[in-house]
Amino acid sequence: MKITFYKYQGTGNDFVIIDNRSLFFPKNDTKLINFLCDRRFGIGADGLMLLESDNSTDFKMVYYNSDGNESSMCGNGGRCLVAFAKQMGVIKSEAAFMAVDGLHHASIDSDDIVSLQMIDVDKVNTNSDYVFLNTGSPHHVQLVEDLKIFDVKNEGAKIRYGELYGQAGSNVNFVDQVGENEFSIRTYERGVEDETLSCGTGATAVAIAMKDLGKADSNEIVINVEGGQLKVSFDKEGDTYRNVHLIGPAQFVFKGEIEI
Repeated sequence: MKITFYKYQGTGNDFVIIDNRSLFFPKNDTKLINFLCDRRFGIGADGLMLLESDNSTDFKMVYYNSDGNESSMCGNGGRCLVAFAKQMGVIKSEAAFMAVDGLHHASIDSDDIVSLQMIDVDKVNTNSDYVFLNTGSPHHVQLVEDLKIFDVKNEGAKIRYGELYGQAGSNVNFVDQVGENEFSIRTYERGVEDETLSCGTGATAVAIAMKDLGKADSNEIVINVEGGQLKVSFDKEGDTYRNVHLIGPAQFVFKGEIEI
């Protein structure tokens, strides 16, 4: 069988996207998804997404990590799928879609800047040397020195597989403050099991964590990732963060076909 696929990237977080509105794709074939994401033998991506029809919204997002397993919410993936939906004529400039963590709204402008509404965050666990919260995916947030030379893969893996988060594990974000409301981050992503150039739910988690720690005083925070720059905006009502938006570019890379 020959599959048509589309490659997108959002600040270096790259994805294979397939139009699965006809439900032809073998969604339980973990080995196939892993192969398609493999950078040496397949197409190469941090994850794979399916765009599917949904009765109550514009479309449904189904997301798999590069290991082939269906995963929790991916913020950059969601932004790229919005851009793909626009390319396919499913939406124009605004979207409502279902993902694994529920309903999302988004908008996309003429420069392919996508603003994606994330879930509300009503629980931020602050500890002496790290913060943990869920922004659609679980995230460990930790301030470090010398971020540029920090051993993200090994130190991230220690936390991801350590006793702190059990078998499920967590994504791990290492953070350095570079301005009043600006932070640089590097992220170890579970499922990829390595550092990625960008993580949308991670950027969102860092922005909220830094606000919660008093490191930022604005409701719009700039997050520098290895693959570019994102913005996160929110409203804080008591202990709850609402109207959370992840904002940044989502770019089409190429279209292709592959025999499976």
